[in-house]
Amino acid sequence: MNSINLTGNICNDLEVKNTPNGKAVLSFNLAVKRPFTKDTTDFIPMVVWEQGAEYLGKYGRKGSRVAVSGKLTTRKYQDKNGNNRTIFEVVCDTVELLDSKNDSQTANNFTPDNYIPDAYKVPEKEEFQPVDTDSDLPF
Repeated sequence: MNSINLTGNICNDLEVKNTPNGKAVLSFNLAVKRPFTKDTTDFIPMVVWEQGAEYLGKYGRKGSRVAVSGKLTTRKYQDKNGNNRTIFEVVCDTVELLDSKNDSQTANNFTPDNYIPDAYKVPEKEEFQPVDTDSDLPF
């Protein structure tokens, strides 16, 4: 199975381009810290197509923290000197911004320990509904 999930920061300014067929495409590098190593970061080429490219181009920026899911692909081409080259890149299926466009403070202070998705936050006390323990349960 070819599946990759990464969380990191966008390394370059984002520019959405269009193919001759009119499909939006966005390429960028993602800085991902290597786990269990000190001061080691990998810079991974990423490609986002169509709605994902338009979304990220509109709301993302250099330095934005993103989570991506996709697949690792290879592409062969010839460089300017006629040499055969192979590039590895992640083609993204989903991209999620982990900070807002105007929230640079969140981007700079983000760590996995202080990021809690809304789905995992404990609701306020008044949001809880009392449970009727006297009713007959079918199980």
